[in-house]
Amino acid sequence: MEASIEHLARGTPGGVDCMLVVVEPYYRAMETAGRIVPLAQELGIKRLLGIANKIRDPEDARAIRDYCRSKGLELAVEIAFDDDVRAADRNGKALLDHAPHSTTARAVADLARQLS
Repeated sequence: MEASIEHLARGTPGGVDCMLVVVEPYYRAMETAGRIVPLAQELGIKRLLGIANKIRDPEDARAIRDYCRSKGLELAVEIAFDDDVRAADRNGKALLDHAPHSTTARAVADLARQLS
């Protein structure tokens, strides 16, 4: 399943000063990110940050880094695949309640610092 770029195509994200583009290490996910970048730029969104998500190994990280670099997308953070995320969701809990010190929670905190 592909993330929707419908809102970008319609030009609806008015007032957005930064857009986070989540990129997973799968061909279609990277291609979707590649389509988002020029659409966001056309809409005047000045700051685009890539979020590498569900990284399982160095090859996943490299693939996303290389792809983002080729599209001019700054990579803000790399988030490893994390079983704590699945467990929290399975138990109906927020990740920060389930595993506040997980690798994903730390990566999200790092991203929040970059955005503030």
